[in-house]
Amino acid sequence: MLSLVHAIRYVTPLREGGSLPGIVEADDLGTYVVKFRGAGQGPKVLVAEVIVGELARRLGLRVPDLVRVELDPVIGRSEPDEEVQDLLHASGGLNLGMDFLPGSVGFDPVAWQPDGETAARVLWLDAFTSNVDRTWRNPNLLVWHDRLWLIDHGAALWFHHAWQAAKAAAVRPYDASDHVLAPTAAGHMEEADKALAPLVTSQLLGEVTALVPDDWLVPSEAEVALGLDSADALREAYATHLLDRLANRQAWLPAVDAA
Repeated sequence: MLSLVHAIRYVTPLREGGSLPGIVEADDLGTYVVKFRGAGQGPKVLVAEVIVGELARRLGLRVPDLVRVELDPVIGRSEPDEEVQDLLHASGGLNLGMDFLPGSVGFDPVAWQPDGETAARVLWLDAFTSNVDRTWRNPNLLVWHDRLWLIDHGAALWFHHAWQAAKAAAVRPYDASDHVLAPTAAGHMEEADKALAPLVTSQLLGEVTALVPDDWLVPSEAEVALGLDSADALREAYATHLLDRLANRQAWLPAVDAA
């Protein structure tokens, strides 16, 4: 289970994020970048953040620590921005926090590059989880202490917005042409696949999906109609989809070696 903290002060919004995440101080003396359940994309974004972020961690990639953030909407009473007030009011309960990395900088491929092996492993993960948001325009990568850190996986697992598309999504090719690390990963993708694919097991996926709180896995009417009528049924569906995609990786493994 992800650690639980309680928000005690809303510091500032991060307006470069489409869902208006914010920096929040918590009762464990930590500072977190929080994604709110009341944002327009809803809790499915938080589900994707946990599943993909914790999968990345277990595959040896660096992801800031994730926590559950209990938020009392009263925390937003003194906020002068009405948009922030509305967001906090709609986000009472459990939200997702990511450890704030002080002094980190956004990844700039001109100024700094990871080694080819790391780049290929990040690209493999993004292709596996159908993450469409690691582009030159929006890398969602930080550099901290001269190491690469992965953030913001809310755009991955896009199929869960329409579960009837999950079967087709399992074999959908991944377009790496705009991926920010594709040039660096060239020549290393086969090596990354051999290293990472054996690590993704049903047990591992069970552990990762178990970290998603029930609060974020409330089935919609459409999901109930597909037999996904409980939080556990949805967890199993996520794991099943990812195992199906793993088994069909010849369809999506990026061919950047020839780039």
